[in-house]
Amino acid sequence: MADTLTESERIERGGKRINWIRSRMRLLAGVRADFERDRPFAGLSIGVSLHLEPKTAVLLEVLQAGGAAIVGTGNHGSTQDDIVAVLKAKGMQLYGKRDDDIDQHLKNVAKVVAARPDILLDNGADLVALAIEAGTEGSIRGGTEETTSGGDRLRDELAGRVPFPVIVINDSPLKQIAENRHAVGQSIVESFMRITNLMIPGRRFVVVGYGWCGRGIAQYLDALGGRVAVVETDAIKALEAALDGYRVGKIEDLAGWGEVFITATGRPGVIGEAAIARMRSGAILANSGHFPWEIDVAALRTQATGSELVDELAGTDRACRWPACRAGGGWADVQSRRPRA
Repeated sequence: MADTLTESERIERGGKRINWIRSRMRLLAGVRADFERDRPFAGLSIGVSLHLEPKTAVLLEVLQAGGAAIVGTGNHGSTQDDIVAVLKAKGMQLYGKRDDDIDQHLKNVAKVVAARPDILLDNGADLVALAIEAGTEGSIRGGTEETTSGGDRLRDELAGRVPFPVIVINDSPLKQIAENRHAVGQSIVESFMRITNLMIPGRRFVVVGYGWCGRGIAQYLDALGGRVAVVETDAIKALEAALDGYRVGKIEDLAGWGEVFITATGRPGVIGEAAIARMRSGAILANSGHFPWEIDVAALRTQATGSELVDELAGTDRACRWPACRAGGGWADVQSRRPRA
């Protein structure tokens, strides 16, 4: 849906949304009072690559109140233009808009890195990786990483190459329990119902990954009457899933049973061509991870009979912008496969 608002209208709408959520973020209100008094970031710039939505806006306001100059961009597909308009009006240097493609998003990330920020707030380790590529990592004092995917990237792809400390927020028990398990679990289930217009009760769900996000997704599906199975390669987590009451198996064995498959691993290629070939016509696949690499969409498109964009919802994140293909007699998303012979 095209944004037809004027800039002043965006600022007005975004301001109301930020005011609402700010009134529910009491801990940050206390931090802001301390920061306004002590100015711990005076003379420093903070580079941001985060979901630019109301809660992030409140965080950035607090950092700015602490003396920081903010330069940043959103994550691909999730930037909310009215929120960006408000933050720009407050003097923050932000790049990007909601309908940027991936190439433009990477250019936006490059602009943030080129500003030579002192501290990075990252999602998916994009800023860290590009700073190393650009050779500017030596001037960075430290950073944070929000996601499972970014933490894995720092420890694998970028291991030994990051000369400054990075706090992986995702390792915090507070983040794991409050955000990953409950906020992600609830929002994924709510988004599935809103996007597909389908009910949860009695439907067969396969949750791939039983980390904190996978636990939450399984928990909320189960609470609403879904029939839940779990795929997990870690033996201890698989045991936990079984003791929590879920069917546990390999993706190849559950592919023909499930009606909806939700990945929550942060790892690439966890649902591949072989598993897709076993799925029933009309199966729905969704990825809850930060990067869109957990499902082999290329293999999926090869097996699908066609592809069509059914709907695009305004005011939602990238996960809500699913193209779809016709499979069998009904509609399913792009991750549906061709009808069985």
